Amino acid sequence: MPLRVHICAVGRLRSGPERDLLDDYLTRFDRTGRALGLGPVSVHEVEDKKGGGMATEATLLSGVIPKGAVICALDERGKLMSSPDFATMLGGWRDAGRGDLAFVIGGADGIDPTLRAQADAKLSFGKMVWPHMLARVMLSEQLYRAASILAGAPYHRV
Repeated sequence: MPLRVHICAVGRLRSGPERDLLDDYLTRFDRTGRALGLGPVSVHEVEDKKGGGMATEATLLSGVIPKGAVICALDERGKLMSSPDFATMLGGWRDAGRGDLAFVIGGADGIDPTLRAQADAKLSFGKMVWPHMLARVMLSEQLYRAASILAGAPYHRV
């Protein structure tokens, strides 16, 4: 059974360079990952139109996370890991027969503590804070890189 990947994020990514990069890397991941039992990727965007803050965002995000999914929160307090370690983590969830993996990206204030506490893993892209739109692009590139590493392709070099 393939590991379906879901990017669950606050905010809508409009057309432009970030959208182009996201689409490119997700297409590459889907192509490379398919033979490895990874993917497809679905992007679920939620918007808090009433300004309810992190708690409302958490409710909206919880509504798009598939039931029983492994939850990986992107959080500045999360674990720093190398690309090969990230690939190993993805492969481990796939090999354990997990059907869905949801990466959760919060809004401007991050992820509500109650939702963050439900996460099976917390991943950080460093101590710097990144705009949530760029975090999607960085995640999509790392997903493609992980699939390339697992496939033994030359994209990733040490």
